[in-house]
Amino acid sequence: MTLLVLGLAIFLGSHSVRVFADGWRTARVKSMGEQKWKMVYSLVSIAGFVLVVIGYGQARAAGVALYAPPAWGRAGASLLTLVAFVLLAAASVKGTRIKAAVGHPMVAGVKVWAFAHLLANGNLADVVLFGAFLAWAVLDFVAARRRDRVAGTVYPVGPVSRDVIAVVAGLVAWAVFAMWLHGPLIGVRVA
Repeated sequence: MTLLVLGLAIFLGSHSVRVFADGWRTARVKSMGEQKWKMVYSLVSIAGFVLVVIGYGQARAAGVALYAPPAWGRAGASLLTLVAFVLLAAASVKGTRIKAAVGHPMVAGVKVWAFAHLLANGNLADVVLFGAFLAWAVLDFVAARRRDRVAGTVYPVGPVSRDVIAVVAGLVAWAVFAMWLHGPLIGVRVA
């Protein structure tokens, strides 16, 4: 569990600098240069992610149960992760109505993904991992929307075809991940 918590602190901490220390981040980017900042940020994030993966594997093996997920938890998680994948896709397609409405669909997708996994999993390792991501995503989303309001940010809307692209890409990515990748990569078969 120690590696999981340490990895989450490093990974989510690096992704929270803008939320909790935006001035410090801006000063570092200015003093280091944007490319060097991105390199350091990426290396710290990768180190944290590796620790999360190793730590989660170790903690999950312990199998400490906190609660029994509801009978419909897996089906609900599948449906919610489909929504999460569409939100993630919408973050990468410019001019979607989804992005205009949500503002930060990638962070919203992380919230939905984390909540979905809490519905389907009740072990301590799952609650620590997905609960941490859910808490981070809620804080990050609130901070990002606040920055948008202060800056007067308006996300442009393009043709409906961009939303169709985002929805189709999200559906395809979800299907591929659920049917072929989740089992081999995560160790739990979805479909």
